[in-house]
Amino acid sequence: MARPRPLSPHLQVYRLQLTSMMSITHRATGVALTTGTVVFAAWLVAVALGGETYMMAAAIVAHPLGQFVLFGYSAALIYHALNGVRHLSWDLGYGLTIPEVYRSGHFVLFFAFLLTAVLWLVILI
Repeated sequence: MARPRPLSPHLQVYRLQLTSMMSITHRATGVALTTGTVVFAAWLVAVALGGETYMMAAAIVAHPLGQFVLFGYSAALIYHALNGVRHLSWDLGYGLTIPEVYRSGHFVLFFAFLLTAVLWLVILI
């Protein structure tokens, strides 16, 4: 009887790379931004409908869950924008070596975290 062999790459030995995780995250933030833009459009409609409707929308946004959603939306927007610039530089032929790809990936992660933190510190102060 032949020994069963693992499929390649086997989940027990395969480690996700920074590049694959950032690609997956870029796609996920794109989906989140699409959904968030629909919510933003609904908020604009509430603003246009008048004071009572706007007050209801403002109460939803002021709720801790609403603040959490806004934080996630802003983090997704900043990450997606920075990673999009990274992809544009690749399209122009810059930063295509493995060390440069990892360096730009760490740059995107660091500045996405930093800019999101600064944005929310400014909002909360």
